[in-house]
Amino acid sequence: MIVAPPRKAFTPILLCCLFISLFTFQSCKKKHSEIADLLFKTTQNNAFKDIDPDTLATTLKKEIEDEKLKIANEPVIEAYFKANGYQPVLVKDHLFNGDLDELPDYFNRAGEHGLDKKLFHADDIKELIAKFHDKNGIKTTAEAYQALAKLELITASSILKYSNALQYGVINPRKIYSRYFTATKRPDSVTMKSVLQAKNFKAYLDSIQPADPQYKALQKALISGETLDGLSKEETRRYLLVNLERLRWKNKPIEIKYVIVNIPDYKLDVIENGKSVLNMKVCVGQGRNMDNRASLISYADSDRYDKPFPRETPQLSSVIHSVEVNPTWNIPRSIATKEIIIEAAEDPYYLSNKNIDVYKDGIKIGEPESIDWSTVTADNLQYDFKQRPGEDNSLGKIKFLFKNKSSVYLHDTPAKSAFRKSMRAVSHGCVRLGDPQGLAKNLFGEGADYDTIAKDMGEDNPEPTNIGLPKKTPIYITYITCWADDSGTLQYRPDVYGLDIVLYSHLKTMMSGI
Repeated sequence: MIVAPPRKAFTPILLCCLFISLFTFQSCKKKHSEIADLLFKTTQNNAFKDIDPDTLATTLKKEIEDEKLKIANEPVIEAYFKANGYQPVLVKDHLFNGDLDELPDYFNRAGEHGLDKKLFHADDIKELIAKFHDKNGIKTTAEAYQALAKLELITASSILKYSNALQYGVINPRKIYSRYFTATKRPDSVTMKSVLQAKNFKAYLDSIQPADPQYKALQKALISGETLDGLSKEETRRYLLVNLERLRWKNKPIEIKYVIVNIPDYKLDVIENGKSVLNMKVCVGQGRNMDNRASLISYADSDRYDKPFPRETPQLSSVIHSVEVNPTWNIPRSIATKEIIIEAAEDPYYLSNKNIDVYKDGIKIGEPESIDWSTVTADNLQYDFKQRPGEDNSLGKIKFLFKNKSSVYLHDTPAKSAFRKSMRAVSHGCVRLGDPQGLAKNLFGEGADYDTIAKDMGEDNPEPTNIGLPKKTPIYITYITCWADDSGTLQYRPDVYGLDIVLYSHLKTMMSGI
């Protein structure tokens, strides 16, 4: 038998439900009033009196959906808006204190960085802001919803694009270069969210203006219309554009001491505390544009895409961990098929004269001159080749080792004549050093290890010796074609690998205004 509760038991429950309903109603009404009152108070426009947050959220969601294919970083922006209930927090926090008014000025000066101001919609933002400042600029509540949604979305998109461009570059080098192995930081959702949460946009944008002296030197040359010696004004401008973009990439050394090789300059520097303490000529891998056939002014459509010559030295970052003194050269198959077997076919004693041993299935062949090399081709090659240590070894007397995907290293060379040439893209991909013993002395310092290196490098036909570097040293192999020297004078070098052309073509595709 079920006994009904007394009528008095319903009274507290009914009162509780009424209280909750009333509280919810009052909260919604208060929320509605706060947004509407803020907008009306600051704009003195009656169109904002009846603004409803739910309708505003619906309008902003629709604006995002309509513009999804046009706005940058859409997933980050939508996640940010969702977390804020799709309310116009950027407009609310930055429009009425004049903060948003500053944005168009920054975006309109984007050309000073070699960027296209159209990327950042400065005119659209300025026009929308003007509507809010004019109490008759927005005539209906429907217009008000639309203007709020548009300004909120375009502000978020533009400030993120501008911030990312200045701090990380417009182009991701990994996406345009097939032999780019340098650690390069790109913007992520956390960093972009922090941009949208900035309390003061002007202070934030001031803080991210590049301060690097090299960047400022190139920027000054761009703004002043400087012309590089021997180049037209337009070609100079393009040199500056691509190298400003490179300087924005977050791939720069942060260590106190490091080794850096600049491929187009054919130079190596050891940098310590921001200054070069050792400089030498180097030879780098042969490139696709060694005759300077293509330039930033005149290039074919095929030059727009990165199609490396097989012997080009890659861009990379790594750490030098050891050296091999009097190294054995394990000759790559590509060199064996294109050079070694051809030389052996012409001269049966070429291999023995060059101290090259021949192996088949891991077993050394006693008399390689007995092989009919004229019958050996790339398709039927069954042999491996190793060059013994000695004066004629192609790696010279020492090589410096660091991990990388391309099996390249720094090394000595018996072919010293190449260092007297201005164009030194002559190697198979590794970097040949003008002063290898000087580099060893710098990296090892005075002591037993360096004494061993100097002694072994002075001996004839010794055995290979491996020595670990006591303090591993970062190495950067990079590609820079324009920079300011110590006197502040701009230097430039020919685009030996055509990588300027590849970069400029991608910049031009993204920024029609450059």
